[in-house]
Amino acid sequence: QVQLVESGGGLVQAGGSLRLSCAASGRPFSYYSMGWFRQAPGKEREFVAAISWSAGNTYYADSVKGRFTISRDNAKNTVYLQLNSLKPEDTAVYYCAAARTVGWAAREYDYWGQGTQVTVSS
Repeated sequence: QVQLVESGGGLVQAGGSLRLSCAASGRPFSYYSMGWFRQAPGKEREFVAAISWSAGNTYYADSVKGRFTISRDNAKNTVYLQLNSLKPEDTAVYYCAAARTVGWAAREYDYWGQGTQVTVSS
């Protein structure tokens, strides 16, 4: 089992920045690829970014490429998502998730956090 706890969400104006963190406990963090997903009201959960266990590979949704950056610190059992140039359409609950292999589909992830709310005002 892996337990994931997100933090760092909040209310920010358009153009602003936030840094989300996801702290992991349980099985060795370095075994897992990590992903960030988001879900806006009335919409399906969508892929945002993912990072391989070694941090050697990162992947982004087209909608966030160039604005968001995923990173991880295996010594701290933490994955981060830096959100820059935020837009109102980035408003959603952001979830981190863990998987044995990196992927884009939510069904590929075995463990999920409870989510953290990001609200971007115009």
